[in-house]
Amino acid sequence: MLFIIKLTVAISIVVGLSLLAEYVSPRVAGILSGYPTGSAITLFFFGLELGPQFASDSAIFNMIGMTASLSFVYFYYVSSKYFNKYSILLSSLFSILGYFLVIYVLHFIQLNKFIAILIPIVFAFLYIYLFKNIKNIIIENKVKLDFKILFMRAFFSALIILFITSIPKFVGSTWAGLFSAFPTTLFPLILIVHFTYSKEHVHTIIKNVPIGMFSLIIYSLLISIAYPLYGIYWGTLLSFGAATIYLIIYSQLKSIILKNSIKINSIK
Repeated sequence: MLFIIKLTVAISIVVGLSLLAEYVSPRVAGILSGYPTGSAITLFFFGLELGPQFASDSAIFNMIGMTASLSFVYFYYVSSKYFNKYSILLSSLFSILGYFLVIYVLHFIQLNKFIAILIPIVFAFLYIYLFKNIKNIIIENKVKLDFKILFMRAFFSALIILFITSIPKFVGSTWAGLFSAFPTTLFPLILIVHFTYSKEHVHTIIKNVPIGMFSLIIYSLLISIAYPLYGIYWGTLLSFGAATIYLIIYSQLKSIILKNSIKINSIK
């Protein structure tokens, strides 16, 4: 039941974000890709089936896993810059290997709540800095959408998600836990945009992933605090509310900064 729900939500999110990238902008899709979806479902069912404390403890490991997810998009960005032929395939392989390399290093660290919060925050700011020179571009020549294209995107997303979620069954419990933080919705989104348009459009998505990832950090942090105190239902609502407030505040601040920048340039 959990797998069907996660698969349905994940496919919907991937297709929805791909449409958002086309009809709004890849920047917005990149930011919203960090919004709690798959992690939220997993943690909720952990709390429902195994207890709020178990889900609270799992949320701490979920936070540290975000570091590997951020590193995944960084490796995809770097490799796609230099590969032309077979760019999608090679970039995918390098980013997956990079993900495992980072998660392998991180599993040696003795975790507590402070370290679990600190590491992804530091990495998020690091990647914001490393991506600062990437230009935010929009998709101008959009493909003509029809049922066939939407079905293919959904089918392709399902294949990727099924493949990713099936791997842990064959690699043992340790690597299964390490693989649980893999960006199951972001990866298909990147592949769809890269295949349909260009790596420059993918880079715009990647540039904004660390910004959106803060909403997931906030969500997981509050789950670790709220589940034992208020239970899974109120804890989920509070955590979603905080993640949403962050995105609203960020968008408002971004809008104010942009307006002020336009005013200053017009004065000059």
